[in-house]
Amino acid sequence: MKRPLLESIKLASDIKKLNMDQLEELCKELRDEIIEKVSETGGHLASNLGAVELTVALHYVFDSPNDPIIWDVGHQCYAHKILTGRDITGIRTENGLSGFPKSAESEHDLFVAGHASTSISAALGIAQAKKIKNDDHSVIAVVGDGASSGGMIFEAMNNAGRSMTNLIVVLNDNEMSISPNVGAMAKYLADIRSKEGYFKIKDNVRHTFEKSMVLRKTVLPALRTVKTFFKDMFYSSNTFEHFGFMYLGPIDGHNLEILIRTLRRAQHVKRPVLVHINTLKGKGYEPAEKNPSKFHGVAPFDKNSGELKKEPGYSFSSAFGDSLCRLAEKDDKICAITAAMADGTGLRDFSEKYPNRFFDVGIAEEHAMTFAAGLAAGGMKPVFAVYSTFLQRAYDQVLHDASIEPKHVVIGVDRAGIVGGDGETHQGTFDIPILTSIPGMTVYSPANYEELDDDLSSAFSKDGVFAVRYPRDTEKIVPKKFERKYSDFDYFEGSNNCLIITYGRLFVEAAFAAEETGASVLKLGKVFPIEHELIEIAKNYKNIFFFEESVEYGSIAEHFGTLLYKNGFDGKYSINCVFGFVPHMNVEKAMKLHGLDRESMKNAVKEALK
Repeated sequence: MKRPLLESIKLASDIKKLNMDQLEELCKELRDEIIEKVSETGGHLASNLGAVELTVALHYVFDSPNDPIIWDVGHQCYAHKILTGRDITGIRTENGLSGFPKSAESEHDLFVAGHASTSISAALGIAQAKKIKNDDHSVIAVVGDGASSGGMIFEAMNNAGRSMTNLIVVLNDNEMSISPNVGAMAKYLADIRSKEGYFKIKDNVRHTFEKSMVLRKTVLPALRTVKTFFKDMFYSSNTFEHFGFMYLGPIDGHNLEILIRTLRRAQHVKRPVLVHINTLKGKGYEPAEKNPSKFHGVAPFDKNSGELKKEPGYSFSSAFGDSLCRLAEKDDKICAITAAMADGTGLRDFSEKYPNRFFDVGIAEEHAMTFAAGLAAGGMKPVFAVYSTFLQRAYDQVLHDASIEPKHVVIGVDRAGIVGGDGETHQGTFDIPILTSIPGMTVYSPANYEELDDDLSSAFSKDGVFAVRYPRDTEKIVPKKFERKYSDFDYFEGSNNCLIITYGRLFVEAAFAAEETGASVLKLGKVFPIEHELIEIAKNYKNIFFFEESVEYGSIAEHFGTLLYKNGFDGKYSINCVFGFVPHMNVEKAMKLHGLDRESMKNAVKEALK
C-alpha cells in the first residue's frame, strides 16, 4: 500500500514542512503502517495507535534529538521509530527493531525503556545535565496514567518540581495500562477529565482580551490575579501544581491543532510543565478500540478481522490461575495480588470468583510485595503473581519485609527464563540469583502443570517465603520413561557415566537428549535450597552437565557445583547458562544460541564420551 506522506519523511524534521491537513493524513498513514506491520509479527498495538497524534505533534514542535523524547515503558514508540527513519518491518524478531526504545538503534532513543515509571527520573537527569552545560533545549518525558501509579513517578516529580529545568512531562491518559487502571491516582485523573471546561474558558477569555489593546493593558493583569480562584473553583486543588509543575490540560490527545498549541506553550515556559492529554487506546482500529487489553501486546493477527492467526493455548499462566482457584476454594485465607497484570498472570478467573481476596495494586511491585507481607502478618496466605522481570523491582521488599522476620508469602514468578520478542528488558534470567541470595527462601521450578499444582499446594501448606517460577510457555510432553515420579526431584539413570542436571522446561530438552545418548538425568523440582541427597547422587558421575535458563553468577548451577566440590566430587562439571542480556528473538533461537537446546545437550554428552 502506498503511503506518500510517510515515504516523503526522511528526517524527523521533515514533518515541520507539512500543513495541518497533511499532518492529519500522516497520522492516518502511520496507523495503517503500524497495524500492517504488527499484524505480521505481533507487538504492542493499542498503546501505539493511541499515541500517534501525540508523536506527530512532538516531532512537529520539538527538535529531536536535541530536544530528547523519553518514553515511559516504551511500548508506545512505534510511530516515533518510523518518523525517525526506521523500518518496523519484522519488529521484535531477530534482526528487526526492538519493541522498545533502544539507543543502539538511533540517536533519537536516548534512554532504553521497558519497565514503567522511569521516564521522569531519566528525563530530569538529562535536563539537569543540559542546564549545567547551558543547553536551553527541552527534555520531554511521555508517561502513561498506568505508570503513574509507580512510586518512582512521585519520587521524580518531588525532585523535578523544584529543579527549574526545561522539563516537560506529557501525561498520556487513556485510563489503561494493560488491565484497566485502579487506585486513587486513576480516580484523581478521572475527576480532572470531567472538568475540561476550565481550559476552554481560559483560552476563550484570553483570546478575547488579547484582541483588544486597551483590555490587554488594563484588564488582563487583573485577570492573572484571580486565576487561582477559577482554578480552585474547577479543581479545588491540583496535585501536579503542588509538586511544582505548571499544569496544562486536560486536552484532547487526538486533536493535532490543540496538541501543537499546548506543546508550544509548554516549550516556552522554561520551568517544569505537565501536559495532561486524553487519548483512546487502540484509536483508529475498531478491534483494538473495543478490546484494548487483548491488543496491548498481541500475537500476529488478521488485520481485516482482528482475529488472531493462532489462538493462544493453555499455558503455565493459565495452569497457575486454575490451581490457585482450586486451592482458594478450600482455603479462604488464600489471597492473590497483581501489579496491573490480572490477565497476563492468569488471575482473571480468581478476581471474578473471589473479588474480596483479589488485589490489583497498579504498577507498584514494591508496594505489592510489602502489602503481601502485611496480609501474611494479618493471618492471610497471599500469593503475589508477577513477571520475573518486574520482580527485580521488589528485591528489597522480598529481602527486608518478607524474609528477615519470615512471613508466609508465595511469589508466583511468571515469564521465568527466556521470553522471546520483548528482549533484554523482559528476560526472566535474573530471578534465580535474586531469590537464592535471600536466607530462608524456597524456590520451585515445575516442568509441567501437575508439578506446578503440587508446588503451589506445598508452598501454601508450609511456613516461610516461597517462589514458584514457570515459563511463558505451554506444557511439553516427554518420553514415557521420563514421566514424573516424585515431588521435589526425579532421577532417571542412564547407561553411561554422564549426568545432565536441569529443571523447568529444559527438562524436556534433557529427556530427549538423554534418550539418544544414554545419559542420566537429574530433574530438580525444588531447586533451592539444594538437598544433600542430590549431591550424593551426582557426585558419583565423572561428567556432569548443568543446563539452566539463568545467568551464571548466582545460578543453581553455581550453587550445585560448589556443593559438589565441597563433598569430594573429582570429575568434570560443566555449567551451561545464559550469558549477558538476551536480545529479542524467538525462544527456540535464543535457546540454541545459548546452548540450552537438546542438540547442544546431545553434543556435550557425545563429546565427553569420546
